[in-house]
Amino acid sequence: MAYNEALANRIREALLPVKQVKEKEMMGGLTFMVNGKMCVGIIQDEMMCRIDPAVQPEALEKNGCRRMDFTGRPMKGYVMVEDSGMKSKKEFGYWINLCLDFNTRAKASKKRKK
Repeated sequence: MAYNEALANRIREALLPVKQVKEKEMMGGLTFMVNGKMCVGIIQDEMMCRIDPAVQPEALEKNGCRRMDFTGRPMKGYVMVEDSGMKSKKEFGYWINLCLDFNTRAKASKKRKK
């Protein structure tokens, strides 16, 4: 499964001022890890956003946003945003800022033993 390279470049540009950013291919797409924690990613043509679960109901009311249900179950604190919800710079920035804001408080997943 390929991911939208133009969207990847938009995210890269938005994260330029942020330190500790690493890209990782996972879930058939691309994930941007900030401070060792999943922050934002791309699955096909949609942006996956890890946001504060407390603001998820408000975020779901935004144009182009839906719950992330990658495993068939809705995931708390994760939403998917299609192109229609991030066309403008302001809309795109809204999602990036939500992700970065929560990243400072998010817990890192436990490292798997090899």
